[in-house]
Amino acid sequence: MGVVAKQSFYNILSVILAFGIGAINTVVFYPRFMGEELYGIILILLAESNILQPIFSFGLQHAVIKYFSAASSKKEQDKLLLFSLLIPLLIILPSGLVFFGNYDQIAAYLSTQNPEVASFTYLIFVIAISTAYFEIFYSWSRVQKKTIVGNFLKEVYQRVMITTLLLAYVLQWLDFNGFIIALIVGYYLRLAIIMVYSLWLYRPHIHFEWPENSKQLWTYILLIFLSAFGASVIIDIDAGMLGKMVDEKYVAYYKVAIFIAAIIEAPGRALLQIVSPLVAEALNQKNDKELASLLKKSGTNLLLVSGLFFVLINANIDDLYVFIYYLNGKEGFALAIPVVLIISLTKLFSASMGCLNNIITNSKYFYVVPIFSIGSAVAVVFLNIHFIEELGFIGAAVATLIVISVFNLLKLLFIARTIKISPYGKETLYLLGIIAGTYILFFNISLPFSAFVNLGLKSAAISVVYLVICYQLNISETVNQFLEIFFKKLRSTF
Repeated sequence: MGVVAKQSFYNILSVILAFGIGAINTVVFYPRFMGEELYGIILILLAESNILQPIFSFGLQHAVIKYFSAASSKKEQDKLLLFSLLIPLLIILPSGLVFFGNYDQIAAYLSTQNPEVASFTYLIFVIAISTAYFEIFYSWSRVQKKTIVGNFLKEVYQRVMITTLLLAYVLQWLDFNGFIIALIVGYYLRLAIIMVYSLWLYRPHIHFEWPENSKQLWTYILLIFLSAFGASVIIDIDAGMLGKMVDEKYVAYYKVAIFIAAIIEAPGRALLQIVSPLVAEALNQKNDKELASLLKKSGTNLLLVSGLFFVLINANIDDLYVFIYYLNGKEGFALAIPVVLIISLTKLFSASMGCLNNIITNSKYFYVVPIFSIGSAVAVVFLNIHFIEELGFIGAAVATLIVISVFNLLKLLFIARTIKISPYGKETLYLLGIIAGTYILFFNISLPFSAFVNLGLKSAAISVVYLVICYQLNISETVNQFLEIFFKKLRSTF
């Protein structure tokens, strides 16, 4: 786990930095500089672009990770990488003709509730191409066990880009149309950087031949494409559907709450960047012991760290939203407080599963992935329609909680029956007790100071209590080693 621990540490730092910058953008800059309505428009456009992205990438980024380590020679690896670049063009080119050939009709349909969206619908298609190829090139670096640069570009770069563009907007260097154009340029600059970096790590030779396992590749990418599309729908359909059913400002409230809850998945986003190719290697080498170890350790480590973030966020939620109000002067955001807890529970459940999704995707059972993804995507659409009508924008969070919980349980049962491994053990029970106990304790503690002071004091107390208990119980050897190294360096410093 040395390579996992080292790169995960730096990736977690990148993700935390990204969330910090993103928090400033989401809570302060967007609402203050651009306003709730224009912010809502951007959220709607990017959400719909994210739904389109897996169609363009067509599962090729997953195919690279699964099959690169299994390739019989460098020539086959080279052919696989070239295959991953050319196949998306078979989808992008005809899709572009359809999209821009029927632009007015598509724009009118997507802007039913919010007419302003129609003027910028082109952003959906153009950015989807950039993000699709970014993911493919990023997978090139991941199979070389190099994730830090790509993770930084994926997590930090785009937040810094948004901050820079928002400052240019408030300084009136850009109008809203100029902001949209600059946003597109920024995404393509990111793509150019990852292309250069990936080719520097590994430069394939061009072979005008199909890979030897092309039939197997086509089967895999078709199934993973359906899966990725379904997963993307689950992630971004909320904003898209809310954009058609409620005012833009409620989309902004909802997305801020989603952003806050998403901090819980930061450790997972960092860890799984490097774990995924290791899972593929273990499966290709039929190393069942290593596979079981990766699953158990990733599940325990992610639940421990994500559990801490869960308590920090939800035990401080009232002060957090008071602080948000101080920053942007908008009272409406507090309406989404229930969304934070609901989505936090889904993130915590998903974190506890560790690398289970990666195991299914890279195993011989990958054919079930689209069944889970499409089933959950269909379910979330119907539940969104029902619950948004009944509960307003909070209903979208309820729908997500139900769908994610049910399908996570189905995945756990499937892996337990087929591969006969599980991410759970006695450590899981200990952690659930620690998370619930610290949350209940600190949620009911109210301090009489300002929101900022309250956040600092309670967060420090929560962190100490939570980590000391976890350390004393020796729940995670990896986390204990990190803590010992950290305190050793702290003592040597002072």
